Amino acid sequence: MSSIKKLAGETVWYGISSIAAKFIVQLLTPYLTAKFRGTPEFGHMSVVYAAISFINIGVLFGLDYAYFRYINKKDIQTTGLYPTLLISLVSSTTLITTLIILFRGPIAGVLDIANHPGYITLSALLIAFDALSALPFARLRHEGRPRKYAFIRLSGIVFYVALIFFFLSVCPRLLKSHPNSIIGFIYQPKFGYVGYVLLANVLQNAFQLVLLSPLLKGVHWTFNVPLWRHIMVYSLPLTVAGFGGMINETFDRIMLEWRLPHANSYSTYQAGIYSGCYKLSLLITVFVQAFRMAAEPFFFRQSVEESAQRTYARVMKFFVILVSGMFLFVMMYIDIWKLFIQDPSMYVGLKVVPILLFANMFLGIYYNLSIWYKLLTRTQAGAYITLIGAAITLVVNYVFIPRYGYMASAWATFLCYGSMMVISYVWGQKVYPVPYAWRKLTAYMVIVAVIYFAYLGLTSLWSSRAFAYTLGTMLLGAYVLFILRVERKEFSRLPVIGKYLGGAAAA
Repeated sequence: MSSIKKLAGETVWYGISSIAAKFIVQLLTPYLTAKFRGTPEFGHMSVVYAAISFINIGVLFGLDYAYFRYINKKDIQTTGLYPTLLISLVSSTTLITTLIILFRGPIAGVLDIANHPGYITLSALLIAFDALSALPFARLRHEGRPRKYAFIRLSGIVFYVALIFFFLSVCPRLLKSHPNSIIGFIYQPKFGYVGYVLLANVLQNAFQLVLLSPLLKGVHWTFNVPLWRHIMVYSLPLTVAGFGGMINETFDRIMLEWRLPHANSYSTYQAGIYSGCYKLSLLITVFVQAFRMAAEPFFFRQSVEESAQRTYARVMKFFVILVSGMFLFVMMYIDIWKLFIQDPSMYVGLKVVPILLFANMFLGIYYNLSIWYKLLTRTQAGAYITLIGAAITLVVNYVFIPRYGYMASAWATFLCYGSMMVISYVWGQKVYPVPYAWRKLTAYMVIVAVIYFAYLGLTSLWSSRAFAYTLGTMLLGAYVLFILRVERKEFSRLPVIGKYLGGAAAA
């Protein structure tokens, strides 16, 4: 139990940083939607950030995963692992960033922002600083220093928010009252709000890199060529999987731009609505991200233990129970969550939220399941699975967006992550059996879906907000009591909670 307790503790710290960071950024959503109201700018920003996420995978080459995999390897010579990975990352980042800047015009045309090639230059710099931070952040995670990780992440996000308000609110007011002052050199209205959002993000990533710089001190800059070749065999399939993953996660925004009519910026508005409502799946996506931050190094460390498979199964159980509860927490109070979107015209897209929440539950389960091919050094399996998911994403979006718009994108995400989850489970159990309680876990997800549909049916009969909140709270409480009853033995072994359930806390 101590290993799961350690995982839970690290997840809490990564969760604090991720949740706080996401929450602070989420507070920007009403601010930005208000600033961009009546313009297609929110859609432009969504498309640019989707492209950034996609390209960033090609820069990183899965080297952060390789670090976790090889730092604990005893059967090969790993001398110079960290500097070898750093040199490789700096080289690939420099090359790809230079190419992006050189071809910023054509790239801007593909993203339907041909009038703003400067956005691509800023995106290239953002990608570069983010990639260069990846390995120092990975080192903090491996060394079990989540507090330091959280401090740097939070410091960066606070700096970013301050810059956003400075560029989008303070500078315009100062320029208006003092048109001939130095502020005219700092702020150019024609640069656009999206440009300043990107600039703030670039400065944030540069600031974080400065804070991470102590992790580069004392590094002996040697390049172990045989080790690098060995690592590339492991990490390149992960890069392919990463590209597929970004197609699954972000390409739907770009497809909305391509497959919907462009008249009156209709396609951009629709992409903006979808992106704004996607943010309401915040709670689950942040938890999945925090869990992944803690679980990746944890799973590799745990792999040498005899009880590793049983530990993975128990971790999966707790994960599914928590994300199922989070689904209900979001959907029972969706009228509150939607207030983060300050443009009421976007509320028409709220129907995608439950679909996307379930899709992200599937994604989190897939991350749990994917440990088998990472441990067995069969990363090509991960590439195949993710590419299947990417094919589903592309085909469903291409075929159905013209008729169903962003609803097609939501269902494509659901089908993609659901398929990846099932394929990984079936394949993994054949080569690395883990005793997952899949019948029980499936039942929990079905139960929360039934609770949600019951909630919809009852609230449709009586459209009172007070009734909806009361009913939602009762149903959420019923789910919690049901889980505590069914899993009483499991929860009684946990620290803190266990003493209230008649069990002894684990050491």
